[in-house]
Amino acid sequence: MRAEPVFDPGSPRVRFGAEMRRSREAAQLSQAAVAARLGCTQTQVSRLEIATRTPSKSDAEKLDQLFGSADGDHFAQLYQRIVSRPGGPVWFRGWVEEIEPAARILRSWDPLLVPGLLQTESYARHLFSHGPRITPEEIEERVQARVRRQRVLDRDDAPSLLVLIDEGVLRRKVAGSKVMRDQLDHLLEIAKRPAASIQVVDPECMAGLAGAFMIAELPDGQPDTIHMDSPAQGQVTTDRDLVASIWNRYEAIRLWAYPEHVSLKMIEEVKQEWT
Repeated sequence: MRAEPVFDPGSPRVRFGAEMRRSREAAQLSQAAVAARLGCTQTQVSRLEIATRTPSKSDAEKLDQLFGSADGDHFAQLYQRIVSRPGGPVWFRGWVEEIEPAARILRSWDPLLVPGLLQTESYARHLFSHGPRITPEEIEERVQARVRRQRVLDRDDAPSLLVLIDEGVLRRKVAGSKVMRDQLDHLLEIAKRPAASIQVVDPECMAGLAGAFMIAELPDGQPDTIHMDSPAQGQVTTDRDLVASIWNRYEAIRLWAYPEHVSLKMIEEVKQEWT
């Protein structure tokens, strides 16, 4: 049986869910009745209440209308606490908090960097430190958010992780030689896990130059969800045409991947070059 994700009981999202349930029970409404008023499913209401779904601004506004709180914008205020929580962009939080913890299989491609799920703290900190107009506090918040995100791989029921990375990633200097050695060593350690696979892709692969992405396969017949990177704002979607397009691109890239045993040998050899 898949374990439920464990969330910080003091988080704004958990508080939102608890307040939603309290208000619903006080009004003697079923989850189905609330779902009808929100324009969603009973399952989605349940996920909001147990904090496995991030509420939208529209959800908050409709709940304030439904429950008629004394201040008029109680749920809107709770929603603002969620979206203002440090550690990463709002659009990506749904992926990290809902999709990755629920996924059966995560497939990843990155032509430029080690994927976030596999980055060491030092590697991630150096990347974040070069963001435009970022403060030391924001850097640390983002590093710690990345570390929390990676805990999904330490669960007993961790999703299978299939990673494709461009060969150039192994030689792209991020910080100094020690950071790179430690990072490549971390990749080798992750690759020892039964549910993880890391393959290096030949740099002549043109299909992967369009950018990084991830594909999440979810249980119980839920549609595949993709996350695509961009310089300004990434995209998380279940749109069938976009998902099919990314799946086709993934398969095209995979044709250029070296076998896993060859890939791991390459990582080990490049690690030795970082002296």
